[in-house]
Amino acid sequence: MPDKKRILFLCTGNSCRSQMAEGLARHLKGEVLEVYSAGTSPQKLNSDAVIVMREVGIDISSHKAKSIDDLGGLKFDYVITVCDDANESCPLWPGRGKVVHRGFDDPPRLAARAASETERLAPYRRVRDEIKAFVQTLPEGLEL
Repeated sequence: MPDKKRILFLCTGNSCRSQMAEGLARHLKGEVLEVYSAGTSPQKLNSDAVIVMREVGIDISSHKAKSIDDLGGLKFDYVITVCDDANESCPLWPGRGKVVHRGFDDPPRLAARAASETERLAPYRRVRDEIKAFVQTLPEGLEL
């Protein structure tokens, strides 16, 4: 069996989208991918992201937001930026693989004015499902 591809999902806060991507990729593609996530400016794990991931049987409640520096110089085959800010501020990754941008909407921003829990969680669910569809294409979907 070939070596697993090492992938980093990078976002600004490492609190929502990159955490969902890490959880989904570990769950769906753990046999072929070694998966990490980090943020350019890490924040606290988003509790609504935890809720919507639990809905699909994936527990990310023990995840912690990490900075790029917390990864100890790991080398990656792919660095996937999942938000536009991280894509714009992504550091150079010399010798660390290819940077791929696949942006997703920011659920906390979209849910900011929600009037109910159902309305608040709707963007999280939509983005979770969009990330899942993307993860299901990996690693082949990165070879484009």
